Amino acid sequence: MPKRKKYPVLPNGYGCIRYLGKHRKNCYAVHPPCVGADRDERGNYRRPKAICYVDDWYVGFVVLTAYHAGTYKPGDELQFKQYRAASSADLDAFCQRLLADHMADRRVEVAKKEDGPTFAEVYEQFFDWKYGARAAKKLSGSSRNSTQSAYKNCSAIHDRVFQDLQLADLQKCLDECTLKKSSLELIVWLLRQMYKFAIPRNLCEKDYAQFLTIPDAEDDEHGVPFTDDDLTKLWEHRDDSTVEMLLIMCYSGYRISAYESIEVNFGDWYFKGGVKTKAGKDRIVPIHSAIRPLVSARIERDKKMMKCSSSAFRHHMDDTLESLGIERHTPHDCRHTFSRLCEQYHVNEADRKRMMGHSFGADITNGVYGHRTLEELRAEIEKINAN
Repeated sequence: MPKRKKYPVLPNGYGCIRYLGKHRKNCYAVHPPCVGADRDERGNYRRPKAICYVDDWYVGFVVLTAYHAGTYKPGDELQFKQYRAASSADLDAFCQRLLADHMADRRVEVAKKEDGPTFAEVYEQFFDWKYGARAAKKLSGSSRNSTQSAYKNCSAIHDRVFQDLQLADLQKCLDECTLKKSSLELIVWLLRQMYKFAIPRNLCEKDYAQFLTIPDAEDDEHGVPFTDDDLTKLWEHRDDSTVEMLLIMCYSGYRISAYESIEVNFGDWYFKGGVKTKAGKDRIVPIHSAIRPLVSARIERDKKMMKCSSSAFRHHMDDTLESLGIERHTPHDCRHTFSRLCEQYHVNEADRKRMMGHSFGADITNGVYGHRTLEELRAEIEKINAN
């Protein structure tokens, strides 16, 4: 059985001429390019509907050529049958010349065409898709604001062509940002969302955002500790439940979220808990003798250390500090206060790290071989003068 003739190979973006079988009268389907077409569930292009069906490959080629030139009209294929009169060799040569002209024109077009949409332009498309009138679901105002903030923090790449961005460009944008870890996480989230939006729409080819890393900072939230005068005012008003909690935090050093589930051992007088880092979780901190009455009162009254949410406590804290004439602070400033007190009263540096939940990094001696008993830690924390 003779083999079917091999026809010239069509370049990408030209379309295709598909053989349907010898038992059909018009056995060639002529399909336009599938650039920009929808994809199936596997991410592959769905073949566009055929322009027409013809009984000869060369007629289909002329149809595609006319289609690219913008001169094709339905039914023209009936007039193109004249091209079959020439010899096969002549037709192949004719096709090759047309394809060469097409590729030359395309190279000129690409050279003249802009490199592609910038990061800012892709963001505008993404934002409209996610939050615009045609969005799949209505998202909250806080989500919209977080997205806009993350975009503003990427200003270094706003004018860069999106498809030209490499991993190094994105990582540099992240590394040079001086904001808190939460802001960096929002930037990474935005970049990953934008790449998920851009790839199916042929705005780029590879998702570099999936490889981004954020430094695992132990304590990346800056703050201002309470002064000794501030602490004196707090002790004078320790009967206030909000002040009570502030003092407990200042003399134990946990993050505010840790107190929502912290274990309180009254027999040996210590806290056990912690959040965020490996070194910070489930650590034991002796309860300073000065705050033991406050801890007992709080548990007896509220049955737990934190009765309200962290956000609600922040509101109470703002009002309380204002009424006491103390400058505004955040709950995390209590953690900075504990660190300051440890330093001020010469608490052993390694023990300060242990009680604050900081890792020892390259210090293998303390990190791996450092073992301290509860009483040894208690002796250190009691160095802090709370009077």
